Amino acid sequence: MDTPVTYQLDDAVATITMDDGKVNLLSPPMLSELNRALDQAAADRAVVLLTGRQGVFSAGFYLGVLTSGGRAAREMLLAGFELGERILSFPAPVVIACSGHALAMGVFVVLSGDYRVGVVGDHKISANEVAIGITMPFFGVEMCRQRLGPHYFNRAVINAEVFAPDDAVAAGFLDRVVPPPDLQDVARGIATGLGGLDRESHTATKLRARDRSLKAIRAAMEADDAALDALV
Repeated sequence: MDTPVTYQLDDAVATITMDDGKVNLLSPPMLSELNRALDQAAADRAVVLLTGRQGVFSAGFYLGVLTSGGRAAREMLLAGFELGERILSFPAPVVIACSGHALAMGVFVVLSGDYRVGVVGDHKISANEVAIGITMPFFGVEMCRQRLGPHYFNRAVINAEVFAPDDAVAAGFLDRVVPPPDLQDVARGIATGLGGLDRESHTATKLRARDRSLKAIRAAMEADDAALDALV
């Protein structure tokens, strides 16, 4: 594929679609293209609708880079964390159309949206770092803490529990689920509705409501950076 990310602006809704032909790994090129698309959405003053390919939103970081270690792995991790923080504080509504599986960093992106719509089906929603032998980064802990119900937090973060879409709504990963054929229409309807909000008030309220979480997430990113610095 020429690019893993496409951008389409229609009636002030910017649809950003991840599709690497596989499981939408958040590789350095994918992260770079996502940031480029968000730059364009900000310039267009558009509501963002972020989605993935059919059956998968994102399976997280590209493990080939992650397991190689060194500067490349560190830069990819920090770029992913910065993307999550950017979406969480983006100066326009962000709707996530979670088109299937969302794992690890992929689920942290889902957690960063203002409204998250998933699809019914045999899909896995999980912060699965512990299950694959990775100590949960401080960033991931805080991303989960700010959206998950308290009685689901330990199950999700410490036990790496895998949630089906319906259960992911109860846990706080998603806001609602719909049949797969309805996903884009429902998500776009929500995005259009959010576009009717006063933009300045929406952004100011978002930042006020998430002030503690954003401060905790930024502190977590600094802690992760320090931990990675010790390893490189």
